[in-house]
Amino acid sequence: MKTAVALTIENCAAGADGRVIPVDIAAAKALAIARTVSETEQVPLIAATGRVLARDIRAPIDLPPFDNSAMDGYAVRITDFTGAGPWELLVGGRIAAGDVYAGEAVRPNEALRIFTGAPVPDGFDAVVMLEHCERVGDRIAVSKFPRRGENIRHAAEDVGANSRIMDAGAQLSPQRLALLAGQGLDAVEVLRKVRIGLISTGTELRDPGEALGRGQIYNSNRVMIRSMLSVSPWAEIVDYGIVPDRQDALAEAFGEAVLHCDVLVTTGGVSAGEEDHVVSALGHHGGTLDVLKVAMRPGKPVKIGRIGGMLFAGLPGNPNAALVTFRQIALPAIPTIAGLGNVAPDWSAAVAGFAYDKRLGRTEFVPVRITGRDDLGLPVLDMLGRGSSASLMAMALADGIAMLPPDVLSIHRGLPLRFESLCRS
Repeated sequence: MKTAVALTIENCAAGADGRVIPVDIAAAKALAIARTVSETEQVPLIAATGRVLARDIRAPIDLPPFDNSAMDGYAVRITDFTGAGPWELLVGGRIAAGDVYAGEAVRPNEALRIFTGAPVPDGFDAVVMLEHCERVGDRIAVSKFPRRGENIRHAAEDVGANSRIMDAGAQLSPQRLALLAGQGLDAVEVLRKVRIGLISTGTELRDPGEALGRGQIYNSNRVMIRSMLSVSPWAEIVDYGIVPDRQDALAEAFGEAVLHCDVLVTTGGVSAGEEDHVVSALGHHGGTLDVLKVAMRPGKPVKIGRIGGMLFAGLPGNPNAALVTFRQIALPAIPTIAGLGNVAPDWSAAVAGFAYDKRLGRTEFVPVRITGRDDLGLPVLDMLGRGSSASLMAMALADGIAMLPPDVLSIHRGLPLRFESLCRS
């Protein structure tokens, strides 16, 4: 891949003009410069859902830790089943889960009433299900010869002590936490959370709840980006709010972010206009850019680079463009910083239910709604809006995003497309 562009006064003033690259190359460049955090912390198991494991874990104990019954029934010894059945056995004791059998002498032809999870005493090598026994008084009749080990969960059959049960980098799902809890662990070492700074650029922006003046709009990108990140337990959001379109104000905010954040995501101010100062603020801190322009619509001016050790993602200000560039280019790289590796967009097959003319050589991403299924069961997509990167309503109504390939000039009904659901995250 081409190396990063070092920002100078000249290329900052020109909006850091550079070669337009495909979307997949832009995403790969973002991934290539992402660096996994190294600091770790201990967290209680009960609070570790979704966190990223910092070290391999070996089992402290066997699972199960002892032979136990998988069924309610009767513990028996195969040696007592001689001759032809049915076999009659005396019930000599009772063992429930949590009991410790005292180990009283057991006579020949004697069974023990046992319950699910109860320890199987030494010498007993099968459990006959309750339904397969007929009990009269203190005796049972068994008509089927039991198989050795039947209905017994043997010690270590699930996990052997000192075996590796989880690798570093695993995200701690409820099921994985259950395994650790079953090993008696009450805390776990995880990578620290990724600190993600958010800056909304634009003198015209106001936060929801504030009064709008003439020429002002509400800041919708802040809520959208925060919402997409809030589902990630490994992320810590540092919100710097709205910063006006001034190079000095942005440079100050960038300087603050680089001291505290692993990632900085900005919205707005990445084009080449006179009021677009994000690139020059980046250059003020010695930043570099690996992605300058992308052959995509919306989102062509998206910027990806670094300031020191901090990943920088400069998204366009129009909401649809911010959504698409964040999901397709910036967001897949951020889990790598958390220790999870690349999390690529989840595309599925679909077909177009609309007609649309586009430009050759660029990939377009359009909001779509599922209107039905074709004969093969694939979702049929209807395009919402007509490609405006500022359309909030189209985004709100969309089931997902359709990718329109760069080598296609005209989209016709029935054309195979790729579809990414917006309902999964």
